[in-house]
Amino acid sequence: MSPDGKIIYAPSLAGPRQHWFVLDALTGKVITTVRGPDGAHNTIYSADGRRVYMEGIASKEVHVADPATHEVIERVGPFTDMARPFTVNGAGTLVFATPNNLLGFEIGDLRTGQMTHRVEVAGFDPGPKGPGGNPSHGIALSPDEKEIWVADDVNGYVHLFDSTVMPPKQMPSIKLRSRTHGWITIGLDGKYVYPSSGDVMSTKQISAGLFDEFGKEVLSEKMVEVAFVGGKPVRAVDQFGVGQVR
Repeated sequence: MSPDGKIIYAPSLAGPRQHWFVLDALTGKVITTVRGPDGAHNTIYSADGRRVYMEGIASKEVHVADPATHEVIERVGPFTDMARPFTVNGAGTLVFATPNNLLGFEIGDLRTGQMTHRVEVAGFDPGPKGPGGNPSHGIALSPDEKEIWVADDVNGYVHLFDSTVMPPKQMPSIKLRSRTHGWITIGLDGKYVYPSSGDVMSTKQISAGLFDEFGKEVLSEKMVEVAFVGGKPVRAVDQFGVGQVR
């Protein structure tokens, strides 16, 4: 959804597999369709509303659309395999993707359209895949873009990387309470991190866990953190771990 809440880019994984439906968010009316990478899937609307980033589960590229014209204007890739969960930096110049068959991630430069770095997690079983279909089904940037958090659905970890250097440098990893269909949400100020295992992290340690009213562990691939003032919601993060440095 666009930041002003007026436009939705809806991927059509089960329909015309390379199309995104552009919808009027108020009426649901189809404005147009945009042809992007095959297997239309994860979609990120930039915070300034000027770009839409589109990934397809059957494509090695990430495409970028201009929502003013609803046309693809940039592409990055190919990555070494099908691009899966991904995130972008706040400036919209870098894509961080978790392709199939890689425990780790790859980086693409949107200014040149080229993949620039392949970063493999060292010291862990890369496995054939995880519950999400690939070893690392989740990636997020810290709000200050100094760290990259990468899911490990094979071994049940989150791996941290220092992104102040290129290629990013591996940091200590964190063991999760379960091996899940990975995803990672970063809180509003970066203080809390929420992997899909239901663990709650602060200062790079697990500080709490989510449970339901019956005492069972809560797991969720997509979570958001919402800030309230006077009982009213005023801010929220998205579920893609997009960088906040512009």
